[in-house]
Amino acid sequence: MQFYKDGFRGGNPDVRQAAPNRRNRGVNEPLPEKVDVLIAGTGPAGLCLAAQLAQFPGIETMIVERMPTNIIKGKADGINTRTMEMFQAFGFADKVKRETYWVNQTNFWMPDPVNPNHIKRVGRVQDVADDSSEMPHILINQARLHELFLEVMKNSPSRLEPDYSWEVVGLTIDETTDDHPVTVTLKDASGINWWATRTVRANYVVGCDGAHSAVRKAIGGELHGDAAHQAWGVMDILANTDFPDVRQKCLISSANEGNVLILPREGGYVFRMYVELDKLKDGEKAASRKFTQDDMIAAANRIIRPYSIDVKEVVWWSIYDIGHSITDKFDDVPEGSDRAPRVFTAGDACHTHSPKAGQGMNVSMQDTFNLGWKLVHVLQGRADPSLLRSYSKERLTEAKRLVDTDHEWARIMSAPTTQAERDGSEEPRIIRQFKANLEFTGGTAVKYDTSTLFAPGTHQALARGEEIGRRFHSAPVVRLSDAKQMQLGHAAEADARWRIYAFAGQADSSNPGSAIHRLADWLETDPSSPVVKHTRKGEDIDAIIDLRAVFQQTFDQLAYEHMPSLLKPRTGQLGLQDHEKVFCVDHKGQGDIYDMRGIDREKGCLIVVRPDQYVANVLPLEARAELSAYFAGVLR
Repeated sequence: MQFYKDGFRGGNPDVRQAAPNRRNRGVNEPLPEKVDVLIAGTGPAGLCLAAQLAQFPGIETMIVERMPTNIIKGKADGINTRTMEMFQAFGFADKVKRETYWVNQTNFWMPDPVNPNHIKRVGRVQDVADDSSEMPHILINQARLHELFLEVMKNSPSRLEPDYSWEVVGLTIDETTDDHPVTVTLKDASGINWWATRTVRANYVVGCDGAHSAVRKAIGGELHGDAAHQAWGVMDILANTDFPDVRQKCLISSANEGNVLILPREGGYVFRMYVELDKLKDGEKAASRKFTQDDMIAAANRIIRPYSIDVKEVVWWSIYDIGHSITDKFDDVPEGSDRAPRVFTAGDACHTHSPKAGQGMNVSMQDTFNLGWKLVHVLQGRADPSLLRSYSKERLTEAKRLVDTDHEWARIMSAPTTQAERDGSEEPRIIRQFKANLEFTGGTAVKYDTSTLFAPGTHQALARGEEIGRRFHSAPVVRLSDAKQMQLGHAAEADARWRIYAFAGQADSSNPGSAIHRLADWLETDPSSPVVKHTRKGEDIDAIIDLRAVFQQTFDQLAYEHMPSLLKPRTGQLGLQDHEKVFCVDHKGQGDIYDMRGIDREKGCLIVVRPDQYVANVLPLEARAELSAYFAGVLR
């Protein structure tokens, strides 16, 4: 973490210097007439986007929520490894790791062949495969996650906070102007203002307002899907039990009473149970059955026999029916039109699914992590508005895959066990499916297609383990300036900057004239360099493209004083030197990044990484024209 760049300030370094002329807030303050981005909904998707935009005080952002305040309990709880990598970029991954439950093993229980009315453990699977990520799979109260994003927003230069008790009830788009063309109608949801309405004009609107999204409906979007006709209950409880695996994630299938999913939660005492209840008729909703928390507890005790649960407190509970649905598009652009979008939907507003695969909250945040940097680029004039069309294209593909996979997972979860599964002669389908889905459930299976943003894999062999279209897979390195062991991916923040990781070849070193020197000198000074072309006058040299270098030697074999100036840039108001851009292989047994990620030792390579941490291009170190052409296709 870096701070004091613009001068010494005491206190909490997470609290950034406030921007001048920021908006006054409070119940008696008027709403703004115009904003650059209006976000509807303070769930994970909306807050993830707001936390990104809050770092840019030149972008006027407003986030509205019909509820009067943040939630305190309930809703989603699973955070996969890919989302934890994103949290690292926001600066609160370590806090999350300290507070939360880590899912290390998933255990499977099925009917005991000797006594089918009782359950028996039939398998254990390591929940996060070795080297799939440096991050754990964790469980956290969604309300606490909201607080972490709200803290990032409040500590930002914008001092951004939600406008609670206002809900979007409609919007219109004026296609004849580029001056705040979206007019949003907001309604007071508290009654304090007698349910008055206000209008706010915006350049862009993002609907993160759930499955009943008013934003989606305003642009003609519809959720299409199906239902599994199965009622489930979910409850967070404080309880005593003789079930031995209560502090491990468990999938439990009984012979005749249904299924239970147990998820331990943070703090050592609370755990969550998903409990299968009754089949539903066509068109029937779970809510119509009037199930109670006592029904759930009784069903759970029937399913986990010979064990039992003595519930002391029900923290939160809900009844739901499984459904899978998705919209045709995630923005307002009509079919056949080539105009740039003005309104977007994200999260449950455009895709819904069952909670048991643990993907809903994660995919929702990845939606807006994808969109955020693109909005920043367009609003700052760094990219053409057509860049925003890539959001719907990229995320719709992933949402379809999520719904398909989740549909299959929900079907297998509710399917009765076979005799071969119960007597141990065949590995249970649920275990096979779980193993096959580990990359998917970790969030690391996402692979975007070739486009202007993702180059073809012409030079992929130079970095076999950093596949174009997939997220940049971090690995251990040692920072040269202070010999600190760390993860290379942790050098990136959620700041809408591009990264170029330059991996030195075998013959390369810190000596002047080496390939890394030639690259850095060209990037810093040549008129055809993307750094020169896309960095504005008066900006730091790394304001938009951030170069980092990795060498094969250990830190004591390199001379920091000989490193090129672009790898020791002077930035900020005081022109202070940045010492954190040069790395070398880890020599203390954590692993060699070249071996772990298939980097060509002899030649080295360049890896271009988008602001949302996805590998955009892999190139030879000398590929000057190709590097410039790639960035010219994205940035002005």
